[in-house]
Amino acid sequence: MRVGVPKEIKTLEFRVAATPGLVQRLVREGHAVFVEAGAAAGIGLADSVYAGAGATILPSGEAVFEAAELIVKVKEPQAVEIARLRPDHILFTYLHLAADRAQTEGLLACGCTAIAYETVTDRFGRLPLLAPMSQVAGRMAVDVGAYHLLRPHGGRGVLLGGAPGVPAAKVVILGGGVSGKHAAEMAIGARADVTLFDISAARLEALDDQFGGRLKTAFSTHDAVAELLPTADLVIGCVLIPGAAAPKLATRADVARMRPGSVLVDVAIDQGGCFETSHPTTHADPTFVVDGVVHYCVANMPGAAPLTSAYALVAATTPYISALAAKGVDRALADDPGFADGLNILAGKIKHPAVARSLGIKS
Repeated sequence: MRVGVPKEIKTLEFRVAATPGLVQRLVREGHAVFVEAGAAAGIGLADSVYAGAGATILPSGEAVFEAAELIVKVKEPQAVEIARLRPDHILFTYLHLAADRAQTEGLLACGCTAIAYETVTDRFGRLPLLAPMSQVAGRMAVDVGAYHLLRPHGGRGVLLGGAPGVPAAKVVILGGGVSGKHAAEMAIGARADVTLFDISAARLEALDDQFGGRLKTAFSTHDAVAELLPTADLVIGCVLIPGAAAPKLATRADVARMRPGSVLVDVAIDQGGCFETSHPTTHADPTFVVDGVVHYCVANMPGAAPLTSAYALVAATTPYISALAAKGVDRALADDPGFADGLNILAGKIKHPAVARSLGIKS
């Protein structure tokens, strides 16, 4: 199969969907790989490294789309990329369609087959291709939250870990999945006072055991979250419903009761965000303020740590990309029901029920 790796064009997105190791594997398996010039400059890899691994370097994204059957990316296709997609293309990337009607309509119109990293499951029902970026985003959420809590960056002037004789910052984490767990690890490591909400009693018990009592846990209801927000310094939203829009766990009125200079980090913004006041931002302009509360809602958080993120992502996607290239989309998905869960769009139809429900479009 002809596999294409275009350069990412989302604002300040420096990750790349294939490392030289993946290229070498695909070429060894008999496939042709086309990489756009400069695709990996953001992680410090020259085109010559990819050429040495067996890739053909093409001068533009347009040329890569023209040459390839299977397009592997990191982030959702931008409008100019959607215009390059054909009915015979297989697109494999993060899509997050439930919060993006325009992208969905574009992919439906072009007729391509679109498989989303974030809805692929394994035999345990986990999300193996979302997990590595959720780990990075959860860890980053604490870093960026601590940064923006400082007074010069719009915050209350609170140090996450406090100081001798001065209380630590109060951190609230909404969601105990992969992102929430990693956020808790980082916040506890910084000596913050951390409370985590989740709707699963079993998950709360597991986290309580894991952290040995250093993490406060609470069953998530709107009233319970709303009661704690006015005392929180940093709130990190990590809720996830695979394929669907994120539920709104805090209303505008809830946010208005928070103290000026407190910070919200919405890790769920790719799926629409879990705060009513959230809207997507970029690394170029990452925050905005509503009712005195700083909102950090960057929709591609791991793109700020592209070297770490690209290698973590490709380690997870490699076997799936190899299967698609070797077997074609029909057999690859038929052989692995969890991989089939990643199919979001096929021949102008939405194939993932949660995406269809979120957008109100018949599948």
